[in-house]
Amino acid sequence: MSTIGVNPYASFKALQPEKAAQAPEAKGAEKSVVAEGVADFRSAIQQAEQATINTATTGADPHAMVEALANAELVLDTAVTIRDKVVEAYQELLRMPV
Repeated sequence: MSTIGVNPYASFKALQPEKAAQAPEAKGAEKSVVAEGVADFRSAIQQAEQATINTATTGADPHAMVEALANAELVLDTAVTIRDKVVEAYQELLRMPV
């Protein structure tokens, strides 16, 4: 049985308050965190697609397919939640009086 592991909270570990105080390194760290999150998202979706194709065409282990699809769903839910929070924060900024 294959083990597919993507930790949707791994990108949050890099954003520590101590690192946020360091301005020059913070921009590079943020870019790499975002890039890493996108890469994890893409990888999880591709693994789920590949597991589904393998199960449909060769009769591979259906449990691996279900595990990969559940993992992809978790990563997608995390991405949607993060997007919603970013949009909500942006809307709050727009509502602030100047």
